[in-house]
Amino acid sequence: MFDGLKKRVVCMWFPRLASDRALKARPVEAPFALSLHQQNTDRIYCLNQHAEGLGLHRGMSLADARAFCPTLVSQTARPDLDARFLAALRRWATRYCPWVAHDGADGLILNVTGSTHLWGDEAAMLQDMRQRAQRAAITLRLGVGDTRGAAWALAHYGSTTGALEPLPVAALRLEPTTVTALQRLGLGRIGDLAATPRAPLARRFGPEVLRRLDQALGDLPESINPAPEPPHYGVRLTFPEPIGLLGDVMGATARLLDPLCAKLHRDEAGVRRLLLTLRRVDRDSQQIELRLASAMRDPVRILPLFERGVAAVDAGFGIDVMRLEAVGVEPLPVQQITSVSQDQPDQLNDLITRIGTRIGLENIQRFLPADSHIPERSFTIAPAAFSDPDKGWVCLRPRPLRLFPPEPLTAKGAAPPKRFRWRSMSLTTGRATGPERIAPEWWLSDENWRSGLRDYWKIDTREGRRLWLFYTPQAPAWFVHGEFA
Repeated sequence: MFDGLKKRVVCMWFPRLASDRALKARPVEAPFALSLHQQNTDRIYCLNQHAEGLGLHRGMSLADARAFCPTLVSQTARPDLDARFLAALRRWATRYCPWVAHDGADGLILNVTGSTHLWGDEAAMLQDMRQRAQRAAITLRLGVGDTRGAAWALAHYGSTTGALEPLPVAALRLEPTTVTALQRLGLGRIGDLAATPRAPLARRFGPEVLRRLDQALGDLPESINPAPEPPHYGVRLTFPEPIGLLGDVMGATARLLDPLCAKLHRDEAGVRRLLLTLRRVDRDSQQIELRLASAMRDPVRILPLFERGVAAVDAGFGIDVMRLEAVGVEPLPVQQITSVSQDQPDQLNDLITRIGTRIGLENIQRFLPADSHIPERSFTIAPAAFSDPDKGWVCLRPRPLRLFPPEPLTAKGAAPPKRFRWRSMSLTTGRATGPERIAPEWWLSDENWRSGLRDYWKIDTREGRRLWLFYTPQAPAWFVHGEFA
């Protein structure tokens, strides 16, 4: 593709990518750092230039950093948002060349061979990169070389352009232990390493050192492979004459759904969130957001869910453009069809979606099992649309259907009472099953369990009530904690 052209590679390194992203959203005029929980403590993940100038550094514990710099402003790091920010920078970098790849979590590699003349020359292109990054308040270091390894080394350890020989061996992208071992042998520079006989190096350090050296010097090729662009799930429909009737808009929505769902089916994906945009002839736009309880790609099931939102649209003098985009896509592989009857959750998911369009999907909740033997902690509550009840409760002893705060009984003694009063009722024990001793979870602070051990009994009364009682040996007393169905 680039026959007759000298290969040129640019390395864009963003040494403060995470802190630059956070400060763009909320600027502060103070020492700033992002922290991440590592090695059982909060440590500095990234920091701005002001904090570095005060002696703080990455990997430093946040407690030590605050003691050293009381004015430090900190936030919790978000590596997921940093990855999205780097992806946006990769799209921006395609203005310089089409061949742009990620380089770790804070860098980009550009194959600018044949593209520099579009900016006048290479120096003008690099100057444009610096100026745009400076205006965006993004710290950028550049390196240019004939190989990917050379560009990386110059960006991280040297100037933009220059020779590799004076740079430290760490510029070869070697492991820190290997770098330390080479420095102990007196091989601190790339030039020293290149002048050393290769056979002893290979025997002592393996092929990795020589491979990185050859890649940097251009004796061994190294590919630049950009990640493929994610698929875009969006369709558009333009009308020769404006429409406004409910039936016409729903018919157009059906025409948009068919190709969109066909593309989702081809990619074995399903949509969880759809955005329908309707542009009127007066250039005003209205949007209808549809959030689904489960990933789906069946246009027949999706279309009726739009009816309520479409009915509320003000068409004005008519709608001339409609656009449908799947903004929340999940994998939905094809499943084998068998003759065995299986439960189909589609009707339940459609019902959750219909109710969720009125009150919000987050307000439709379900109980899920939790890993705890404490009755109050044996379950969690989660939105039904964003959770899957794959597993049921694993319980060696039966648990009551109704659970309420412990209510005291008028009973004495460690044995289950033969007669007791509860909620103004006089009850007689018919059968008592137990005890089941439950100990507090010492690693959690729960005011209700500070009394210590509990001995639980299942009591079947002659009056028909089936209760769950417990006795506290430390402070002798009886309580009712639940009722069986």
